Amino acid sequence: MSCWTFITASGPSSFNRPLYNEGTRVNIQKSYQNDNGKGKLYLVGTPIGNLEDITFRAIRVLKEVQLIAAEDTRQTRKLLTHYDISTRLVSYHEHNKQASGPELIRLMMAGESIALVSDAGLPAICDPGADLVRQAVEAGVDVIPIPGANAALSALIISGLPTDRFTFLGFLPRDRKPLLEELRSLQHVKDTLIFYESPHRIEKTLEAMLETWNPERRICLIRELTKKYEEAVRGTVKECSELLKEQPPQGEYCIVVEGVTAAEQTAAADWWEAFSPEEHVEHYEAQGLDRKESIKRAATDRRIPKRELYNYLHK
Repeated sequence: MSCWTFITASGPSSFNRPLYNEGTRVNIQKSYQNDNGKGKLYLVGTPIGNLEDITFRAIRVLKEVQLIAAEDTRQTRKLLTHYDISTRLVSYHEHNKQASGPELIRLMMAGESIALVSDAGLPAICDPGADLVRQAVEAGVDVIPIPGANAALSALIISGLPTDRFTFLGFLPRDRKPLLEELRSLQHVKDTLIFYESPHRIEKTLEAMLETWNPERRICLIRELTKKYEEAVRGTVKECSELLKEQPPQGEYCIVVEGVTAAEQTAAADWWEAFSPEEHVEHYEAQGLDRKESIKRAATDRRIPKRELYNYLHK
């Protein structure tokens, strides 16, 4: 039985038959009932620091596949050497994915199974592995997760902040203007927020948070996860920002930030509720912002699209 079954309004169809009137195709992967002669793409979680944080299953898969595709072959080779894994290693990263991706798909279509790994943690999160997964799905290749360590979730569960609802956002923009815009768009989000950040940028990131968010919002900075110098710093945005000025940041960071509180929402609403839309925009213009930026900020406060506010003001 094939592992891919396409469903139409009248029931299962063959691979080549059109589905629905619109041509929409639904695919169903049955990961362990595959007899179509194709290989599999395994997404293998690797340690994020401590080499012991890898599963027995991950080691077995890395030994059994025909090929391991790695973001940085030098980094991955250390892991393979540690566990005496001799599987052939090839490079797959942001700069060669356009050439490497199709070749890896060709090999899997020919029956070879490939393990995809990142430098640390789960592949396809904030790395080009997501593109290879998409190509494999389109080619009808089974994509199978081999769970393992993950920095974002590890940071979240030790942060002491709410874990029932959270949003992972990866790396924030590098440049100041898009950074501030991104943070403003997140200032009313109720979820706990998780970011990745490098040591040479984290001070500027916290300064931007101070500029756009309540400085008393709770935050946790976690660095060197699972390594000898693992550290979690818990406090407010203001407190943590001041600490980084006294103690220069070292190592890669996960930043976990409390979502907007009910008190913040009330306070945020109070200051502009008495303003008309025009007065709201004028308030920002009086602070030296241009008309476009003032409309954008007022729209963010009111939780409406900036185009909607622009049209209202110019009707």
